[in-house]
Amino acid sequence: MKLKVLLPTEVLIEEEVVKVIAEAEDGSFCMKPKHVDFVAALVPGLLSFETTSGREEFLAVDEGTLVKCGADVLVSTANAVRGPNLGTLKDTVEKQFMVVDEGQKSARSAVAKLEANFVRKFIELGHD
Repeated sequence: MKLKVLLPTEVLIEEEVVKVIAEAEDGSFCMKPKHVDFVAALVPGLLSFETTSGREEFLAVDEGTLVKCGADVLVSTANAVRGPNLGTLKDTVEKQFMVVDEGQKSARSAVAKLEANFVRKFIELGHD
């Protein structure tokens, strides 16, 4: 099977695999080459795959969609992090999410300032 993991800005993975394990709302599932075609809504969690050389790799994925069609397995997600083992993957995810959290805090602060300025200007217009 060919696994392709798509992020909004890049193709994270595109390689031949013999097995994919992912997690949907109703639990984990495993796909092998002769698995039936289907679509699944993924929940945030782990996605693992076995390469044709027998190596197992892991991805931490955000929610997304998995589509199996013939020999292709396509995963589309907003965010994913690849790691050779679970220990380093955990550290990488924590660091990346801390950066995202800081970015979200900055964005929320900027939006709050814009809203406050908008309200202030609206009130000033009402007094004229």
